[in-house]
Amino acid sequence: MSTTTTYRDALREAHREALQRDPRVFLMGEDVGRYGGTYAVSKGLLAEFGEARIRDAPLSELGFVGAAIGAALGGMRPIVEIMTVNFSLLALDAIVNTAALYRHMSGGQFHVPVVIRMASGAGRQLAAQHSHSLEPWYAHVPGLRVLAPATLDDARGMLWPALQQEDPTVIFEHAQLYNLEGTLSDPAAVVDLQRAAVRRAGRDVTLVAYGGSLPRTLDAAVQLAADGIDAEVIDLRVLRPLDMDTVLASVRKTRRIVAVDEAWRSGSLAGEVLARVCESAFYELDAPPARVCSAEVPMPYAKHLEEAALPLAPKISAAARALLARRP
Repeated sequence: MSTTTTYRDALREAHREALQRDPRVFLMGEDVGRYGGTYAVSKGLLAEFGEARIRDAPLSELGFVGAAIGAALGGMRPIVEIMTVNFSLLALDAIVNTAALYRHMSGGQFHVPVVIRMASGAGRQLAAQHSHSLEPWYAHVPGLRVLAPATLDDARGMLWPALQQEDPTVIFEHAQLYNLEGTLSDPAAVVDLQRAAVRRAGRDVTLVAYGGSLPRTLDAAVQLAADGIDAEVIDLRVLRPLDMDTVLASVRKTRRIVAVDEAWRSGSLAGEVLARVCESAFYELDAPPARVCSAEVPMPYAKHLEEAALPLAPKISAAARALLARRP
């Protein structure tokens, strides 16, 4: 059986299940309780589980992320919601210098099993300060596990296994996905936090994406199919550690790759994926690898400029067509 729902509701169900299954789990963040969460993910959970488990925090990301790290060190399993990814910069010291390094610095004596969730991405005319895609920054850091659920099943299925990790996990939820509607598997899908997922099989070109870029990439694959181009779409979904085996298996079949990333081109995760492809499968490529990223500007407010800056489906399909036009 399956149930029709939204990405937002899938996340809420994941929280509910985790809170029911483990008394050590609690949720902390700005407006997660009485207001029900900035994106309504935690709506109704305060009434169901009480203030001890759904904790409204002061407007201090460094403060409440630090408190969650302390709780994790003390044996709890905290979930922290940070309103948007740009606000996580205020807690970067706690995440990168403490949570990510504690097990290493303590010689394995201490673990920080905290899950930090945050909204990411552009496309809603929120301009430069609330449209960041900083996933590559976090994916750069050893000691963190970095996830980007782009489907309803992953939104529901990633939280519980993340809470079982002994090291900190950062989960990026693209803000444009919250209203995504679809079918949720019943029983809940089991999500492997080590593996990417093939979302569409194909033979002509590999399209690699994650998070909010996945729906656009799937749309591009449909556009390409109308021209007789069979694109395979890989959803990275686990940004650290990267599952290059799945990507390389696809590239060895299609011999062409386009990496899609809403982050800026310089230092993008797309660039890292393509570098690893060149290191491991350079002679199996029939065309130079390509990437489609956001323009290297602070995200504009005006809708037409925002769309011009983002890696939307027409740009992705154009990049794929350009690769197919090249002769091996």
